[in-house]
Amino acid sequence: MGLLTKDEYIAIAADLDLPTGAFINGGYRQAISGKTFETSNPATGGVLAKVAACGAEDVDFAVEKAREAFEDGRWSRLHPSERKDVLIRLCKLMTRNARELAVMESLDSGKTIYDCETVDVPETIHCIKWHAEAIDKLYDQVAPASDDHMAMVVREPVGVVGLVLPWNFPLLMLAWKIAPALAAGCSVIVKPAEETSLTALRVAELAKEAGVPAGVLNILPGTGPEVGEPIGTHMDIDMVSFTGSTETGRRFLRYSADSNLKEITLEMGGKNPCVVMDDAENLDTVAAHVVNGAFWNMGENCSATSRLIVHEDIKDALLTRILAHAREWPLGDPLDPENRVGALVSKAHFDKVCTYLSEGEKVHLGGEAVDGAYVQPTVMDVSEDSKAAREEIFGPVLSVMTVKTWDEAIAKANDTDYGLAASVFSANGKKALRAARRIKAGTVTVNCFGEGDMSTPFGGYKQSGFGGRDNSVHAHDQYTQLKTIWLDLSDDDEDQVD
Repeated sequence: MGLLTKDEYIAIAADLDLPTGAFINGGYRQAISGKTFETSNPATGGVLAKVAACGAEDVDFAVEKAREAFEDGRWSRLHPSERKDVLIRLCKLMTRNARELAVMESLDSGKTIYDCETVDVPETIHCIKWHAEAIDKLYDQVAPASDDHMAMVVREPVGVVGLVLPWNFPLLMLAWKIAPALAAGCSVIVKPAEETSLTALRVAELAKEAGVPAGVLNILPGTGPEVGEPIGTHMDIDMVSFTGSTETGRRFLRYSADSNLKEITLEMGGKNPCVVMDDAENLDTVAAHVVNGAFWNMGENCSATSRLIVHEDIKDALLTRILAHAREWPLGDPLDPENRVGALVSKAHFDKVCTYLSEGEKVHLGGEAVDGAYVQPTVMDVSEDSKAAREEIFGPVLSVMTVKTWDEAIAKANDTDYGLAASVFSANGKKALRAARRIKAGTVTVNCFGEGDMSTPFGGYKQSGFGGRDNSVHAHDQYTQLKTIWLDLSDDDEDQVD
């Protein structure tokens, strides 16, 4: 399915029926308090809709219904192939409604329609389908035991789970969480980011149509204090999976400690290095990867290439090519499919990113804010102790540092509190692999930028991650408990004497 014109996307946007209620126990409903909040289009500042502002009472109600659904087995005890069939139907419904979801996502987040159509929506559907197909292909185990015993190690769904989402990839992060959680048989309470709630609500409606039972998938829009904290402290939620900032991730660990010691999985920030050494092949290709890593999704990506660590002998040649490739990333109206850089998600985030633009010692590209919503793709030299070199910017800003040796490059790459992703460019395979082993990050790509695919686990070292991984079969681990079933097979009569 090809891209449409800007005018066609504008027409679709004008015709959208935007969801406004929370989705609890199989249907839309207003918040118990009756409160709402405005969700806006970041590119224009215009209000899109007034959405139910949930609170602790709504969390309690949703957990009650999720627990009922879990305990009566309407989903948790379905045959795995039946859960698979329902999720495959959801994928088909999302495919039929893909264009609507893409436009809704672009309007709500400021993401370009190009990315929504070509990356976010297709990858969201692929993620759900991948985990659905895995449901009836994951085997439990029989442990070695004596001839008189049998030991079975089985997985069971962990129960009611809270899934707290970021705003940068609303649909895709929803899929990363709900796909393995629902595949495992859990009931889920989803808190989408306050800035980007619309597509999660629409997916819940499609899930109901596909056959996900009432109470199994619940979406509660609202703020962190009003919804996120009650999820974290709730005594009847069995685990929480969170993607977002490291600061907020720490809170969920405290919430767990202060409540029922619910299990916590955290995928948090990054300050990701791209190491390019003097023997890197084809600098034009390297530059294309660097630009994609730095500016894709406006740099609002926890695995974004935010630090370029380049050998001094090739720095100038590489920067020339980076500036050339950056011209292929026009900035502007997200609904124009020609644009590759859209609006930052909110005025508050725009203001934060702009504070880093003055950090550069030398600006090679960009460095300017546009129309109060956009930041130009920016490339700048920075000092090692600057904020731009050490803090997660989460915007289209590439900080450049030079090195003279491999050891210096790896030391700089590891000189951060984060450890989510990294990339290494070198024609020397052994050196590249050694560097990949030495860099402390959950994903290290060699001679490319990327995050692997749905078959590879995604998560971080140090302050980038805690407790588990998203994607791959390993994602199912966080939504299941391991149980040992020990059987005594001995015949008591054998030891009796006539």
